[in-house]
Amino acid sequence: EVQLVESGGGLVQPGGSLRLSCAASGFAFSYYGMTWVRQAPGKELEWVSTISDRGYAMWYSDSVKGRFTISRDNAKNTLYLQLNSLKTEDTAIYYCVKGSAVSAQDARSLPRGQGTQVTVSS
Repeated sequence: EVQLVESGGGLVQPGGSLRLSCAASGFAFSYYGMTWVRQAPGKELEWVSTISDRGYAMWYSDSVKGRFTISRDNAKNTLYLQLNSLKTEDTAIYYCVKGSAVSAQDARSLPRGQGTQVTVSS
C-alpha cells in the first residue's frame, strides 16, 4: 500500500522559511519521479514542483521558482521541499504526490498524502 506522510508545515512570518518532508513507503521510491502540489483555501489545486527519480532534474512553477527547492534522499525514501522567502500567498495545504506531474490536472489522478498546512502570516 502506498503511503505518503507529509510533515514540517506550520505558521511562519512573511520572508521566513520552512522545510517540508514527505516520508514514502509501499513502493520503490527511487524508481519514481515525485511531485509537490498545494491547495489554498477556496482555490484550485496548484502544481508546485517535480523532481526526477534520481534527483537530477527539477521543475518549478513560475510562482515559486527561485524561492522553493525540491530535493530527495532515496536512501531514506524521503522527499523534501525547502520554502524560502515565503509570501502570504504561499498559504496552503502542501501535498506530496507519487509520480511525475507538471500540472495540477496530471497530479489529481496520482496518489498523494494527507498534506501539511503552511500558513504565512504576520
